[in-house]
Amino acid sequence: MTWQYYLIIFLLTLGLSIFFTKLIIRLAFYLKILDFPEGERKIHRKKTPLLGGLAIFLSFFLILFCCKSKLLSGNLEIHHWLGFFSGACFLMIGGFLDDKYNLSPGKQIIWPLLASLCIVAGGVEIIKITNPLGGLIYLNTWKVPLWKIFGNIYYFIFWVDLFTIIWLMIMMYTTKLLDGLDGLVTGISAIGGIIIFLFTITTKYYQPDIGLAALIFAAACLGFLFFNWHPAKIFLGEGGSLLLGYILGVLAIISGGKIAITLLVLGLPLMDLIWTISRRILKGKNPFKNPDKSHLHHRLLDLGISQRKTVLIFYFFALFFGGLTLFLQSRGKLLALLLLILIMLITITVFSLKQKTPNYD
Repeated sequence: MTWQYYLIIFLLTLGLSIFFTKLIIRLAFYLKILDFPEGERKIHRKKTPLLGGLAIFLSFFLILFCCKSKLLSGNLEIHHWLGFFSGACFLMIGGFLDDKYNLSPGKQIIWPLLASLCIVAGGVEIIKITNPLGGLIYLNTWKVPLWKIFGNIYYFIFWVDLFTIIWLMIMMYTTKLLDGLDGLVTGISAIGGIIIFLFTITTKYYQPDIGLAALIFAAACLGFLFFNWHPAKIFLGEGGSLLLGYILGVLAIISGGKIAITLLVLGLPLMDLIWTISRRILKGKNPFKNPDKSHLHHRLLDLGISQRKTVLIFYFFALFFGGLTLFLQSRGKLLALLLLILIMLITITVFSLKQKTPNYD
């Protein structure tokens, strides 16, 4: 595939995403699926349409379908992509129901679990991961036969499937809980898509099919970002915030288990997720039923940093540490991740000791 081809696909996806976003804004107003500025955690000032993830979903998968011959030119087969698409459909259904009826956390988690199971059923799996200390760690050591179709035996590979499900759930809930500021999740997801695209079109790791899917994803996010940047004209909604983590998680798997890339792009939000869950558990609270305003992006706002600058700070870390993955080997990526952890710990400590008047403008 030539650079001209990539450029055409990028621009087509971008335009389609803009078109669908405008359409979804009208649809959300018509269906009255809106986010009202009520409650202490809400920082927007007027009712804002939800369902935004549907625009990314439609533009991403429509262009993927149009490029199906290119996507099937590598190691992936149609059942892999069908599992991917089916899981995304479940997220859109659950997201619509939650945006419309405000589901309880117990009902919300059903949809990302179903999405993860679709990935496993489609045969997308993490068979091996790179050991930062050298060599590979294989997970396909425990196989349980499930059924036999046309002479082919299908297995439940315990550690492989369990690791895949856990990985996807972590990615989805990272972007879900990060979705607290205009353009934050959308922009970081676009950066992740671009990094994976660049990584998979290099000579050493050449995977043009995965690179194309990552580029389409980045373009779909950027088209939506035109309307999601502060002040946002539309929000991702429940389905959208889960969808972006889901797609990034799947791209990391199908690109050959490039887990480190996604970990470094989403490193800051991921560590904020771990900190948030730990803090709520230590306080004796259910980490998924007691939302608060103590996320890292809330702490930055409380220091008087504006929404746009806070989002740009997250973009910088995603670009910097994600960009390092293009040049570092496994051990170097581990050191970069340790550095990011150290920065996060220092940041949390400093922000806990220093508070200023909030400025959400």
